[in-house]
Amino acid sequence: MAQVDGSLAVRPGRTAVSVAGRRELVAGAVGGIVESFDWTIYAVLAPFFASQMFAGDDGLTDLLAAYAGFAVGFVVRPMGSYLLGRIADVRGRRFALVVSMGTICLGSLLIAVLPTAATIGVAAPVLLVLLRALQGVAMGGENPSVAAYITETAPPHRRFLYSALSYCGAFIGNVLCFAVVGGLLLVMGRQGVVDGGWRIGFVVAAVFGILAFWVRNGAAESEEFEASKRAAGPRPKTIAHARNMLAVFLMTTGTTVGVYFGTVYLPEYAAKAGVVHSAATNLEMIPSLLALIAAMAVSGLLADLFGGMRVFRTGALLLAVGTVPLMTALAQGWLPVWAVATCYLVLGVAPTTAVANVLYSEVFPVQVRVVAMGVPFTLAVALFGGTFPLIAEALAAFGSLTAVPWIAAGTAVVTLLGTLVLKR
Repeated sequence: MAQVDGSLAVRPGRTAVSVAGRRELVAGAVGGIVESFDWTIYAVLAPFFASQMFAGDDGLTDLLAAYAGFAVGFVVRPMGSYLLGRIADVRGRRFALVVSMGTICLGSLLIAVLPTAATIGVAAPVLLVLLRALQGVAMGGENPSVAAYITETAPPHRRFLYSALSYCGAFIGNVLCFAVVGGLLLVMGRQGVVDGGWRIGFVVAAVFGILAFWVRNGAAESEEFEASKRAAGPRPKTIAHARNMLAVFLMTTGTTVGVYFGTVYLPEYAAKAGVVHSAATNLEMIPSLLALIAAMAVSGLLADLFGGMRVFRTGALLLAVGTVPLMTALAQGWLPVWAVATCYLVLGVAPTTAVANVLYSEVFPVQVRVVAMGVPFTLAVALFGGTFPLIAEALAAFGSLTAVPWIAAGTAVVTLLGTLVLKR
């Protein structure tokens, strides 16, 4: 991989990077676990708390409003990416990661104790959306800061493996989320979860956040960032990297849709298609997500051997050509949910998400890395990932469920085109 502004050069005194890098890898990965758990728990529990927090005239209106709240949290992510990105590029990666985790944890705790619409009226949905927006701001700076942190602290010959392992935290969070929700449904039943059991999910999210905050608070700062601060010279202009920022935006469109289709909306998609009850699907997702985590590690190793772009393009191509056939097989009952989910996640989602963090961040100089990578990344996630469950639910409501896989496949084509724009 070509050196960019000298930022990827191997530094003296990094012979012990494998030990330090592992500590920093854990600090990055735990944030992914919490972010993913917090974000997914809202989407998965939305069908259960919608009637309590959004007092509409019917269940569909309530659920659409709840998914709109999910999307709002994404809309503010680009702003959070810029604000926390500036903090990360000026004050340091570790400081920004501690701030983001504390904010995410606080938001989950407040949602867990938020009164319902029956108690405080319209204030309930307003406060819920505001809390999700606050978490969205924090999460906007979370992934780009982790990407820069891992890129700068991982061993040079293992950057993509560390990228994959750090991003695995996001899917570990998904596994924990589906395990918690599935457990709540088995123990309390659907009505029990609707009647208030859903709050337990957000309490668990807050506890995870406290643990992650503690881990990050003791992590070391990136040596590469510290060296950049000490170096003299003018600060690079972010706008000078507009081409690669556009490439990051395009490359993220299909990957974020793939992630949110495969890990968040697939249980609801299967239920809407009449394949299986959503409670069973939540538990069925766990083996598929475990397979995804293993595939992420393999993809990272392959990327270190053969190049990150080759692995990324392979995954994007498989998403483009494989999504519609797989979801058709699911809807027709030709393949079970676990088989469809495993194929979709392992073959398409794993290769793209495993290498994206390093592939994106290494093309920008250290001084503007988090902002330059984070703003287009979070903008694409907001426009395509955050709105995907809402769009899919609306299409299903109007009898166009079959259009959902075509949208996902189309965005994967955009991702492939984006790889032609990236200048390395």
